[in-house]
Amino acid sequence: MEIIVLPDPDAVARTAADIIEERVRRGPSVLGLATGSTPLGTYRELIERHRHGLSFAEAQAFLLDEYVGLPAAHPESYRSVIRREFAGHVDFAADAVHGLDGEAADPAAEAARYEASIAAAGGVDVQLLGIGTDGHIGFNEPMSSLASRTRIKTLTEQTRRDNARFFASPDEVPEHVLTQGLGTILEARHLLLLGLGEAKAAAVAAAVEGPVAAICPASALQLHPHVTVLVDAAAAAELAHTEYYQYTYGRKPAWQGF
Repeated sequence: MEIIVLPDPDAVARTAADIIEERVRRGPSVLGLATGSTPLGTYRELIERHRHGLSFAEAQAFLLDEYVGLPAAHPESYRSVIRREFAGHVDFAADAVHGLDGEAADPAAEAARYEASIAAAGGVDVQLLGIGTDGHIGFNEPMSSLASRTRIKTLTEQTRRDNARFFASPDEVPEHVLTQGLGTILEARHLLLLGLGEAKAAAVAAAVEGPVAAICPASALQLHPHVTVLVDAAAAAELAHTEYYQYTYGRKPAWQGF
């Protein structure tokens, strides 16, 4: 796990975009896309790079999760959000961005279908992740199995409160979601976790310096061989070893890459 502490959200967005661009320029790619506020700067940076020649025409993308009960056309469905914030501004092929069907009559069958579609695409090359204030990634809430697969989950009240800003009222936030599981996420070849702001500091510290435990789902990333954690100064506030992370990043060989 490489932990990189950067001065501000813009620096995090640029570095995350560097990692994604490098993979996309190598040829056909499978990207894992996250929603929420944290990745938006990265998406804006990638859109700007697309305007200057970066193409996603050979890339596919899979979304992490989706609200149960929201139609695809709802403005807060994650398929709508990704289209609005990123995919609709670059040159993905028409059928290249894949999402879960929140209206599926059989959520378990939909979860199995989605797992199979990721596998059929060859797996995810770079999975972009945010982190919740309680340490969740995707919608794997605290106490999720570290081996979990794509499935239906019930949101905590904390997560619903955190997401209420996207809806007209907190009561409109769905109680259930379909989400890739921690075991599914850990199968991606490169995990890219972003943390921004003081509100995420405790979760970031628990995820990267605490024990691997279901109470902090993001701590499962410690089990993965290729994880890059990008945090701004505020999100790094509770890390105990910031000086070491800065020392090693400052002396990283140019050939090593991300």
